[in-house]
Amino acid sequence: MQDHTGSSLDNAIAMQKFGVGQPVRRKEDDTLVRGKGTYTDDISLPGQLYAWMVRSPHAHGVIRNIDTAAAKAMPGVVGVWTGQDLAAADYGPFTCGLPLKNRDGSALKQTNRTPLMTDKVRFVGDPVAFVVAETVAQARDAAEAVELDIEALPAVTSPEQATKPGAPQLYDHIPGNVALDYHFGDAAKVEAAFASAAHVTKLDIANTRVAVVSMEPRVALASYDKASERFTIQVPTQGVAGNRAGLAKILKVPNDKVHLLTANVGGSFGMKNINYPEYICLLHAAKALGRPVKWTDERSTSFLSDSHGRAQDVHAELALDKDGKFLAVRVKGFGNLGAYITGVSPSPLSLNTGKNLASVYKTPLLSVDIKCVVTNTTLMGAYRGAGRPEANYFMERLIDRAAEEMGIDRLTLRKRNFIKSSQMPFAASSGVTYDSGDFQGVFAKALELSDHANYPKRKKDSRKRGKLRGIAVGSYLEVTAPPNPELGKIVFEADGTVKLITGTLDYGQGHATPFAQVLSAQLGVPFEAITLEQGDSDIVHAGNGTGGSRSITATGQAIVETSALIVAKGKRAAAHLLEASEADIEFKSGRFTIAGTDRSIDIMELAKRMREGKMPEGVPDTLDVDHTTGNVESTFPNGCHVAEVEIDPDTGVVQIVNYTGISDFGTIVNPMIVAGQPHGGVAQGIGQALMEEVSYDESGQPITGSFMDYALPRAGDIPLMTVGDHPSPAKSNPLGTKGCGEAGCAGSLSTVVNAVIDALSDHGVEHIDMPLTSERIWRAIQDGKKTKAA
Repeated sequence: MQDHTGSSLDNAIAMQKFGVGQPVRRKEDDTLVRGKGTYTDDISLPGQLYAWMVRSPHAHGVIRNIDTAAAKAMPGVVGVWTGQDLAAADYGPFTCGLPLKNRDGSALKQTNRTPLMTDKVRFVGDPVAFVVAETVAQARDAAEAVELDIEALPAVTSPEQATKPGAPQLYDHIPGNVALDYHFGDAAKVEAAFASAAHVTKLDIANTRVAVVSMEPRVALASYDKASERFTIQVPTQGVAGNRAGLAKILKVPNDKVHLLTANVGGSFGMKNINYPEYICLLHAAKALGRPVKWTDERSTSFLSDSHGRAQDVHAELALDKDGKFLAVRVKGFGNLGAYITGVSPSPLSLNTGKNLASVYKTPLLSVDIKCVVTNTTLMGAYRGAGRPEANYFMERLIDRAAEEMGIDRLTLRKRNFIKSSQMPFAASSGVTYDSGDFQGVFAKALELSDHANYPKRKKDSRKRGKLRGIAVGSYLEVTAPPNPELGKIVFEADGTVKLITGTLDYGQGHATPFAQVLSAQLGVPFEAITLEQGDSDIVHAGNGTGGSRSITATGQAIVETSALIVAKGKRAAAHLLEASEADIEFKSGRFTIAGTDRSIDIMELAKRMREGKMPEGVPDTLDVDHTTGNVESTFPNGCHVAEVEIDPDTGVVQIVNYTGISDFGTIVNPMIVAGQPHGGVAQGIGQALMEEVSYDESGQPITGSFMDYALPRAGDIPLMTVGDHPSPAKSNPLGTKGCGEAGCAGSLSTVVNAVIDALSDHGVEHIDMPLTSERIWRAIQDGKKTKAA
């Protein structure tokens, strides 16, 4: 073997350029920015047909009859199916797999949703039939010809109202509409702490329902191979392995009889992480007709049928001693599940609220009591943060209110209650143990970077211009996805590329680049040679998808563990080729070297030699490794945001004039990508705080079913942001990373709302529920003026 000194130097330079911690541009950006991405609606198959769903116009009702005769007779129609037709196929129900328990120890009550309803409809948009035709227009026209005879029933959209005597009952087996009566904490100890408190702050808080409105609507293309009895579906998801298993369970076939493919995904935020009735309908039709069937949703029906997020109404209380030290916090109230329970929908409303409520504060005790209730509304699901932003919002609102009531400076009150870095690891009252964090350091850096000290000057200037100015400083901490395993398969291809196969899935995060940075750092393989496969269930046989801010931690750990196995194999092969003892082989920067000599072989050359040559018995003939980790532990990203707002008192219009965010995301693999994640999360938090809300009328009809009625923030609503980092590497994973995808929402809800209320404090405003629209703010100002005058 010759000494490749020059190659080693080149490799070292490349590794530095593309190493962990470098702001490497995303691999996929050139393709996506130029509009060359491939999304599901871009894909067509020969001979494909088109489906259109028939949905209930009523929020609640009994299905008396569905007449499909006219639809079947229309031009181009090849099939019309109702719930009775699919019931004959004996598909399984859509259920929730979480092992959540009621306070009495009984299991969560399932709604067991069927692909098409046969007896009752339970929300506007509930699918009851579907049409398949040669063209989209023909399918749509025929769907409109399907005659529905539905006897309307009274509806209920408020979870609290749904639990009251006499309220409409959605299911016979769910009395009082309470599917989960969730409790966490020692109620007796919490009650004792409140009884001994010098001060108790109380707030009723509505955490509004929001629509996901991803850029790409849901879409699917299904086919069936009669010879192999195998279903194939192309559909945007957050992970192919888990969604394939879910579909196979409903179809009642082995996993290998379902092939799930995901191409580029235009956003999801939790919504596309579950299977929907439309997918079973398409697979059923594809099998029945022997032709592929495609369905693409429209925005109007997306508002009806895509899972929504948030939707909690709580009474929150914080107990403090005379010095403002937190004694206990408790939250009780209601979570709105919508009409059906699938995926993880009860968790954000219950379990995740408890896990995240204590945040960065050494609160000795907490309790959570949430009734998760079914109502005649669109089903609930995960939405960016899935309970984490909500819990942090409750805590930060309580702290600001407590500071005002006790006459303690808001910053001082927080400082008195921070968990200190010297107390790590810290067993929080939420039941989890924080492994790392410098919450005081993050807080101090946020104050410095936001120029908080000079805020009074800026407020004075605003007053001169007739504006109300407010500021808020809010900390947050998130408990990321629960422990679970992840796939890390690495294949050295004959064309000189190295393929990473993992069970997370990129739907906007930019996985290919940071994953390649980690792999290149571990094995010294060229960054440009690394490819990523996440979207084919035939290849990605395991993994838990992307969600809960887990991707870099889970796949990162999988890469590290798989790389170690590759190095072990490589040492055995290199020892044979270099004619040395395996114990004398060292590995560094992509080269296997005989210790103390200049004889070495590059890992890529070694992979080629192993692939092309015949290795003796006991020596591996490939560097490829297919490895799945054990459970990858949760991490605890945290940070501090500072928001400043100006309000025009004559109109109530809010402008966010300054925004700063300091984050602890542990080891940062790619600063450029990480900086982008809080920007997006903050934008979504601003949307919920100031303008977004899904609303229903008394009969259950949605009144925010389009962008004419549902407001999303535009570019002009989002301020320039100053972001910074104050990392404390996690100790629970080999890279020291922490999740970052949902942190922007967790920090922005409380800071934006608290800043607005601070600006309105001169008018006696103590609390306004989201969204803080200009009308609500204007009315609060007018009410304050009336109170003052009286």
